[in-house]
Amino acid sequence: MDIGAFYFSTDYNMPAVDLAKALEERGFESLFLCEHTHIPVSRKSPFPGGGDLPRRYIRTHDPFVALGFCAAATTTLKLGTGICLIAQRDPIVTAKAIASLDMLSGGRFVFGVGGGWNVEEMENHGTTYDTRFKVMQERILAMKALWTEEEAEFHGDFVDFDKVWSYPKPAQRPHPPILLGGETKYTLRRVVEFCDGWFPRAGRGFEVPNSMTALREAADAVGRDMSTLQVTVFRAPDDPQQLEAYQQHGVKRALLEIPDAGSDEVLKKLDEYAKLLT
Repeated sequence: MDIGAFYFSTDYNMPAVDLAKALEERGFESLFLCEHTHIPVSRKSPFPGGGDLPRRYIRTHDPFVALGFCAAATTTLKLGTGICLIAQRDPIVTAKAIASLDMLSGGRFVFGVGGGWNVEEMENHGTTYDTRFKVMQERILAMKALWTEEEAEFHGDFVDFDKVWSYPKPAQRPHPPILLGGETKYTLRRVVEFCDGWFPRAGRGFEVPNSMTALREAADAVGRDMSTLQVTVFRAPDDPQQLEAYQQHGVKRALLEIPDAGSDEVLKKLDEYAKLLT
């Protein structure tokens, strides 16, 4: 099982480029960056974690720009979004950004996606909360077409375009792996229907072996081969026994949380985490 990290890259904590280099030097597999395009000041949507919204949610860099810098500074580190709020993004522009990043990085991108929780944030982008998953699905399917077809077209309720040329194509074939976040039975149905893997949060409904059994049952229900699916666990525990259980039950990747802090504190934490790699 691979061990990587996730991080809120902002304008005040350890630069993502320095973190990427430090992760690669220590043998970690990947770095996933979180996304919020902005946070409406109204703050009508409560923070899912409870309490006040951490300031890192307000100050995030654009993940694709930050990952581009990380790609240029590394050679083997996998680079992902954890998660990209695709219901808030134009699919044609995002497809090109991802294809460009994947090609220029030598096929190192992993596309973690989700529906989002902040109602006002998505409404500012023209997406309503009740239709966010349908919007997300159509945009993902449209992006797949743009990545894999010479003359791509898509016709849906929320995405609609006639034949177009869209280049570059991603280095990975047919496209970078698409991992869907969430823990509900509906998430699992979407995973096996149009994604390449599951991206659950530890402690938020994901527990081995029951969760892996639920994914297998969802795949069996639609005739999906489990070997075509992968599981990445977000905010995985830094506990060797629990990580061993993840590995035994088929989890592909565990992502550890990087603190919202400066370089000294982050590097200290990385050295602690590095003991889990042996």
